Amino acid sequence: MKQRKKAVFNWSGGKDSALALQKVLQEDVFDVVSLLTTINEETLTSSIHSIPVEMLKRQADSIGIPLYTVLFAKNLANYDDKMRETVNHFKKQGVTHFIFGDIFLADIKAYRESKLNPLGIEVVEPLWNKSPAEIMDDFIRSGIKSKIIVTQADKLDQTFIGKDLDQNTISLFPADIDICGENGEYHTLSYVGSLFKREISFSISQVNKISYDINLDNGQTQTFEYWQAEIIT
Repeated sequence: MKQRKKAVFNWSGGKDSALALQKVLQEDVFDVVSLLTTINEETLTSSIHSIPVEMLKRQADSIGIPLYTVLFAKNLANYDDKMRETVNHFKKQGVTHFIFGDIFLADIKAYRESKLNPLGIEVVEPLWNKSPAEIMDDFIRSGIKSKIIVTQADKLDQTFIGKDLDQNTISLFPADIDICGENGEYHTLSYVGSLFKREISFSISQVNKISYDINLDNGQTQTFEYWQAEIIT
């Protein structure tokens, strides 16, 4: 029997992570020893999807793979040091690969490789270079259910928060967005499907409008606004 390679799966809690992890587990090439999620140390929610730590733990428990969380400063000033510590932690367990659920953003993949390859970790992208239509078709057929919990305000309004990502919801998307939300148009939370041993219940108490100031390469600052669900586990 061929020995499986030890890997860590970088878990966002959303649809692409769930789809990529299900694919990895079905193919059985990797021994996924842990899920890994980066956490904002101020809010104790995931860095991108803003999912509470308790919800992430419930997802991991239902999947049956332990969750390892890494707390980062809001401005990510300690990112490199924290990731180096994290990689060293897992290399002691024989981990050689980090798996992600990216689809087609080449700069993101290159960034991950630039940070991890020098540390002796190979980056794996199970969904890489599939078209958004292919990914969405795979997701719908996977049986995984995910709700929209964050939208970019100028792309999708607050009425999309709390909707299941299904064919009906997709049909309501404007023509100018990526249907997988790969450009940040929306983020989801996965809660049931064959990946999970049991459904994870949660509710949305309210929807908040938040904004972030992003420093651009040209020296200017641009403000991005989002609708964000406040999740109760």
